[in-house]
Amino acid sequence: MPPRRRVPIADGEKALQVWRSAAEEAPRADVATAVRFSLEELGARAPGRSVEVRVPPFGAVQCIEGPRHTRGTPPNVVETDAHTWLALVTGRTTWSEAEASGALRHSGQRAVLDAHLPLFEVE
Repeated sequence: MPPRRRVPIADGEKALQVWRSAAEEAPRADVATAVRFSLEELGARAPGRSVEVRVPPFGAVQCIEGPRHTRGTPPNVVETDAHTWLALVTGRTTWSEAEASGALRHSGQRAVLDAHLPLFEVE
């Protein structure tokens, strides 16, 4: 079952648009909303609990079908900063580019999400 949406779609799309036009200069509140919205979207499009995607300090989501973890650190983790995450979900950067730059860290066999990205129309 996909996670319940906490960010209204219209608010999330607006925050993504602000980030697209301002990127590093976008207000923190818009970055936070865009990250949370995009994490929810990933959870809705790739439901499951085998991979945890973390974008500190703004949010995390469990996604991708497969073995479920229940306690402690999951075996499949993806972690990155907000601007790298938003660049990935909007198609401004690729998984391999983010990984090569060191801005993206992942562990576990299922923790490669390039088949699920970008989530939103490429600019």
